[in-house]
Amino acid sequence: MCFKLGMHNSSLYPSSLTDDQWEKIQAQLPARPGGGRPPRHHYRDILNAIFYWLRTGGAWRYLPHDFAPWPTVYGYFRRWRQQGVWQKIHDRLVKRVRVAADKEPTPSAAILDSQSVRCADQAGVRGYDAGKKIQGASAMSWWTRWA
Repeated sequence: MCFKLGMHNSSLYPSSLTDDQWEKIQAQLPARPGGGRPPRHHYRDILNAIFYWLRTGGAWRYLPHDFAPWPTVYGYFRRWRQQGVWQKIHDRLVKRVRVAADKEPTPSAAILDSQSVRCADQAGVRGYDAGKKIQGASAMSWWTRWA
């Protein structure tokens, strides 16, 4: 494959992938399609640009010029989102972290620690949480309706 030669922007920005991070994430990326024109940019460069964009919160068009062109980076980001690649990467990394912490790979329960939850107008019983100055369905009103 023909890739744009370079340092993969690995040392240019704090958001760039380290070699260890790249090793863990690259197997989760989809295989490059065969045939046609060879790719001009390495997946690591694309990911570094996406992580830079996520970390800085800027517009796609303002990606620094040492990354791949913004339409290319955005195209990969969008395609991978539609294909579920980001969810697959997330799920895989969560499992690795849980196993490293000597826990089961998938959690068996979840706890929502919230006194009130924002909700739409159709939610039914609503209250006002003066401490948070939010109007919404409180945990207590939901519980009493459910019970």
